[in-house]
Amino acid sequence: MSPNQTAAATPARPHRQAGRPNGQWKVDGTVPLNGNEAWKQEDGGLSVRERVEKIYSKQGFDSIEGTDLHGRMRWWGLYTQRKPGIDGGKTATLEPHELEDKYFMLRVRIDGGQLTTAQLRVIGEISHEFGRDSADLTDRQNIQLHWIRIEDVPEIWTRLEAVGLQTTEACGDVPRVILGSPVAGIAADELIDPSGLITDITARYIGDESLANLPRKFKTAITGSPSQDVVHEINDISYVAVDHPELGVGFDLWVGGGLSTAPRLAERLGVFITPDRVAEVWHGVASLFRDYGYRRLRNKARLKFLLADWGPEKFRKVLEDEFLESPLPDGPAAPPPTRPGDHVGVHKQSDGRYYIGVTPFVGRVSGPTLLSLATLLEANGSTRLRTTPHQKLVLLDIPEENVESLIVALDEIGLAARPSLFRRSTIACTGIEYCKLAIVETKKSATDAVLELEKRLASIDVPQPISLHVNGCPNSCARIQTADIGLKGQLLPDGNGGQVPGFQVHLGGGLASHEREEAGLGRTVRGLKVTADDIADYVERIVLRFLADRGENETFAVWAHRADEEALQ
Repeated sequence: MSPNQTAAATPARPHRQAGRPNGQWKVDGTVPLNGNEAWKQEDGGLSVRERVEKIYSKQGFDSIEGTDLHGRMRWWGLYTQRKPGIDGGKTATLEPHELEDKYFMLRVRIDGGQLTTAQLRVIGEISHEFGRDSADLTDRQNIQLHWIRIEDVPEIWTRLEAVGLQTTEACGDVPRVILGSPVAGIAADELIDPSGLITDITARYIGDESLANLPRKFKTAITGSPSQDVVHEINDISYVAVDHPELGVGFDLWVGGGLSTAPRLAERLGVFITPDRVAEVWHGVASLFRDYGYRRLRNKARLKFLLADWGPEKFRKVLEDEFLESPLPDGPAAPPPTRPGDHVGVHKQSDGRYYIGVTPFVGRVSGPTLLSLATLLEANGSTRLRTTPHQKLVLLDIPEENVESLIVALDEIGLAARPSLFRRSTIACTGIEYCKLAIVETKKSATDAVLELEKRLASIDVPQPISLHVNGCPNSCARIQTADIGLKGQLLPDGNGGQVPGFQVHLGGGLASHEREEAGLGRTVRGLKVTADDIADYVERIVLRFLADRGENETFAVWAHRADEEALQ
């Protein structure tokens, strides 16, 4: 099959002799094996935009057909948000229509995290006019707005697209936003600027019907930075810049990463990708996933499950034989990262100007904050900024003489260039405030904990950032298994026959972008749980124990994996 041929045109070739079919199109045929696969084939997710514009926005929320509401609208970045007042104990017992409000979360797709101040201003205006000033920076470099009415969606699309933004395939079983280095094109130590490669892939393939029905979501990351700043180990496909001794600068290819309830780190295929083949290989891996990915069970449909069964050698062979124009050369692994991948603080650009990485509290900003930031940047001679995979913002092109005064002004709108240890390294998912899957609140709990830890540990010398990730359910949108301290939301007994919000604790995870030699998943200890009100108490206690027990130059992650269970309580 050629790289551009769609699976729908491929004759079914059933080869499996025993066991139930997995719904692999090139093995089992394309007959749908569940209701989700059936509606995707009957009427793809991209088709719903016309109905939003011509019917639903004019007739209101109650006119939206059920499969569109709970399925196809995701292809345009729209999820219904959680109805206020429904406690976490009912998350798993109520049907979606009972949990949802008549408002939407809208995800603005920001490939490579690249924004202009004009685009930022439009997002801020949309937040203010249509989203009750809501705005969250995600750890996928997107911005999410809430309280969006279906009646306002066409106008929002018009405004976004007028400045080159989109919500196309921001959600759904499609190629999601492409993570890119926030310092692409400006960092002095960059190996290669991948911005053009990201633009090429998005222009050619986002919204392409042949890739708009994948088994599940497909996540991409590309970086040219030695800091390895795009969490490449937990994406379906990732390109990490490397200098090949004979072929020059290109990319090391990783595939099959993902977290959620069955975490698995990506693996290297051992190949070297020259820049001119990045888009071809991306399309090949996406097409392989489309044709061979498991579709029978949605909880087994991510690419990581196929890679686990095949292994990297078979994956590479099928990719090269069936989806690429020619084989790929072998390649070396990239060296360990040279510095933190969150880019917080003040750094000199390759052109002599400066970029400033700033931290809001756990990704939470607002429409007025975004508008104020756009004004501040323009007043300081800049029209560019970046979102990051760490819920941060990186502000570009600042003249040296403006740096300190800008930092003061940024502090006044809640963006810290020199944050405390825990403000810098804490992220949180949306939580029960808006998410229908959540069990507990996250943003406020994490913020309260950070504020308390800033007071309690202000005089303590902690040798490196200790990441704290707070998630409202088991699905790990906040990457709990890859944090030094990861908190997974659940309800805990209160001792009086009731329940209180709390978390299961994961310890000692991390990724290359956290200055680790290699990525690793966190450890769980039986019975180790903490209530939402006690997060600061627990973090303070374990940090002090770590500082007392650590060996010379020992990291928190290494200590957490070797410590006995008593030390981790």
